[in-house]
Amino acid sequence: MSKFVNPTKVITGPSTRWSYANVWEAKSINGGTPKYSVSLIIPKTDTVTIEKINRAIKAAYEDGQSKLRGNSKFVPALGDLKTPLRDGDKERNGDPAYAGCMFINANATTAPGIVDADCNPILNRSEVYSGVYGRASISLYAFNSNGNKGIACGLNNLQKLRDGEPLGSRARAEDDFATEDDEDFLD
Repeated sequence: MSKFVNPTKVITGPSTRWSYANVWEAKSINGGTPKYSVSLIIPKTDTVTIEKINRAIKAAYEDGQSKLRGNSKFVPALGDLKTPLRDGDKERNGDPAYAGCMFINANATTAPGIVDADCNPILNRSEVYSGVYGRASISLYAFNSNGNKGIACGLNNLQKLRDGEPLGSRARAEDDFATEDDEDFLD
């Protein structure tokens, strides 16, 4: 019995880094539908993952022809549509986390499953933060909403593989209080 292969589904490589990891509670942006989301940072050297995403974008384009056509006689060319895979060197210039990387923002209205390297569910929220490395299961699909047409990225599940330096300007409590230097206290 052969396993069905979904051409629009991708499992990213292990060097994928998670940023803006909003995976525990759905959040609303500008009053929209609350969603779970993550920005997946993929090194440009991970050509396998980048090629898989590009193939899935093309498959989503082919699968979504009628949706993309809408009431028009023609389907817009793929190059004329909004697509989710973006160049970090161009769109996040100056952000070292995105340097030399591509990125794709994935979101979902349902919570993603989150597991560790051994596929055990992660229940401690502090284990998953912006900066960890792991794989992501994503699905690409066509959309046509309010005059906007393109290919979007849905978030299915996440697998944390290893810790990474936390992204963002917030310091960890362990780092703030790691020394016994009391010079900041008044006598």
